[in-house]
Amino acid sequence: MQIDFRKSEEQFMTAPEGQLAIDVSESAHEIRIFAFVGGVQPDDLDIHVTHDLVTVRGMRRAPHQPDRETLHFEECFWGTFSRSVILPHHVDPAKAKAEVELGLLTLTLPKTSDEMQVQPIFS
Repeated sequence: MQIDFRKSEEQFMTAPEGQLAIDVSESAHEIRIFAFVGGVQPDDLDIHVTHDLVTVRGMRRAPHQPDRETLHFEECFWGTFSRSVILPHHVDPAKAKAEVELGLLTLTLPKTSDEMQVQPIFS
């Protein structure tokens, strides 16, 4: 039995999405999200930020040409991926910043001013 591991771009669009691994950190004034997006072109990233939710979608295109190559192993993930995360505090979407450097996506999300104030729990 032969198995064809080659996939076309059309198959990527109908194939299940991969999930993006992320790290989330927080300081007094902002939330930062880090994700490895090596091999993804900036035009292939779609990032949406609301006051309490971030969604990152993208497409990692295979570097090989299935019509011209014999593929022996395919362990890397190629295709579409997405990840949504509920934020631990409200942020200001208008001030959100995104940058990609050496394949690392960094989202910097300033907290809203009311989230930076300390709220007493018991007084």
